[in-house]
Amino acid sequence: MKVKDIMTDPIVVHKADMISHAMELMNKHDTRRLLVVNGSEILGIITMRSIARKLGTWKKSNLPASSLHVATATTDLLTKVLPDTSFDDAVALMDRAGGVIVVVDNGRILGWVTPHEILKNAKAVKGYAAEVMNEPIVVSPGERVAHARRLILDNDIGRLPVIENGDLVGIVTERDVAKGMMNFRTLVPDNQQDERIRNLIVGDIMTHNVKYARTNTPISEIVSLILNENIGGVPVLNLKNELVGMVSRRGIIRLLVAKG
Repeated sequence: MKVKDIMTDPIVVHKADMISHAMELMNKHDTRRLLVVNGSEILGIITMRSIARKLGTWKKSNLPASSLHVATATTDLLTKVLPDTSFDDAVALMDRAGGVIVVVDNGRILGWVTPHEILKNAKAVKGYAAEVMNEPIVVSPGERVAHARRLILDNDIGRLPVIENGDLVGIVTERDVAKGMMNFRTLVPDNQQDERIRNLIVGDIMTHNVKYARTNTPISEIVSLILNENIGGVPVLNLKNELVGMVSRRGIIRLLVAKG
């Protein structure tokens, strides 16, 4: 199997478009990333995480999302490959370099491969959640969104389980943070932003009714859940309903590489 067999059409945004437009495209197409171009030239990727990074720097800029260009939040998290690149090589490249795979030929964009396509086309991965989960980094509903954003960026993760009195009550994702920051920038007057940002808390933006796995849930079932719900990962609970880990798409891709 080659990348040309599994690639999909990227959702494209121009570098001069506004971040608010990029967010609208992401919401419309239920995606976390867009390919940034300047004419036929590939410039990079804009992601929910890079938007959260840009919109969170309110002390440096009080401009609303409607006034910030896509170019200001563009990253280089992509690897260009030829259409005949093998699936296994693409998985290894994605694990090593992060980001996405962009398929090109003679300078022409043919498609791209994201973690979704990798998991969708991978052979069933044997094992259980406990074997692939990472140590969870958590927040509480009353903590500031600015703190959650910092944890996401510093640890390069896409989601934080929200714990209250030992129970899993929600999850806050990079998408939640980016949307929360965008709405904040748009609705709050410039001269009130520094003060009001301190009152924006995780409980205001988190997602309830969290999808989760157990430590003994087969990895193949987690892959199906991630694909069906189009989510980046799931918290893992033990039989006592205690949070013990997180399984992410990237973690499963890492396992695919390790198992060859």
